[in-house]
Amino acid sequence: MNQTLRAPSLDRPLIDACYLQALTLLRRNATPAGILAASRTESARARNYDTIFGRDAAICALGMAASKEPDLISCARAGLLTLGRRQAANGQIANFVRPDSGEVDFWYTGCIDATLWWLIALHSFDERVPGSDLGAQLAPQIEGSLRWLACQEHPAWGLLQQNEASDWADIMPRSGFVLYTNALWFRVKELYGLAGAGQTRQSAGELFYPFAETLPTSQRMRRMTDNIREGMPPSPFFLSFVNFTSWGLEADLLANTLALLTGLADPSHGERIVSAVIEGGAHRPYPLRVVGTPIEPGDPHWRPYMLRHEQNLPWQYHNGGSWPFAGAFWILALDRLGKREEAWEELEVLALANQVNDWEFNEWFHGTSGAPMGMAGQSWNAAMFLLAYHTLTDRTPRMT
Repeated sequence: MNQTLRAPSLDRPLIDACYLQALTLLRRNATPAGILAASRTESARARNYDTIFGRDAAICALGMAASKEPDLISCARAGLLTLGRRQAANGQIANFVRPDSGEVDFWYTGCIDATLWWLIALHSFDERVPGSDLGAQLAPQIEGSLRWLACQEHPAWGLLQQNEASDWADIMPRSGFVLYTNALWFRVKELYGLAGAGQTRQSAGELFYPFAETLPTSQRMRRMTDNIREGMPPSPFFLSFVNFTSWGLEADLLANTLALLTGLADPSHGERIVSAVIEGGAHRPYPLRVVGTPIEPGDPHWRPYMLRHEQNLPWQYHNGGSWPFAGAFWILALDRLGKREEAWEELEVLALANQVNDWEFNEWFHGTSGAPMGMAGQSWNAAMFLLAYHTLTDRTPRMT
């Protein structure tokens, strides 16, 4: 396996072709109510991918706004409005909305990140699109979402708490305090000027990276981190989750990438994370494998529900599959650290992933064989490619 980021040359025609194909896919998946998660097929219908997914549409809005294409900007705006108008009474944003019937779904155990991504996307959209006033239009809904999130927060530590299988990794056993969710929560707090952002960052550093020399100030948190320090060797990665007496060992690489992008990780820690990803070959076969070490059957963290649809076996789906949308965040992280040449080279590899099966934009790939898997025609693959491309060319758009 090639574990270097260096490539002998850059295939700019491939990158440009991928950009055009991404625009085409997004236009095919656009509806008056917003962007669908994937292209309409019988398989997509059976798995609800022909709907407006909360997190997917919000993430797509980041790239669609960066594209400067009026029709894509309009579609992104429509999706954010649809999600806001279909918000639950308690302030939560839906897992998905079916535009033709109005069906609204909130998953089995909740979908906490849909609300976080929606808030991030709204702020980003208004910042990037001249004259946009979504924040003003949706002010009551924004207030409701922020209030709902605050009710999920530990009052002393400033960290969100959640159930298992209740974010994008919806058949993974992360629960309690989850890195991915709290990286987004920290960013939301900063964007909306909420109190306690500093506490959230401090608590996240102390809890998810218990290997630092500085011990937690909270006695209860110190007891939790003492157990971790006694139970595992130091790692360059933040832990994927921490609960009362358990913690994640699999290394959530998407969450670690987001920790770098949102500022939970300082630049020196970000460098260590990037080096460890490369040393472990997790940027191949395509960027980015979303865990470093899959959870195996028989592991204490293995759950029977991980066999749902026979997807979450080791090196598959959320348990070690390579996800192109996550690869785009990886490219943003490389750029954030000033690794522009490497970021361009990874963009080329990401274009190769999207090109598989004549530009099928597959949802994910097997983490070792590189076999294309999951649903084809993924909107967030296309939109995040646009965001990564414009981040490297325009020097203005970033994650938020």
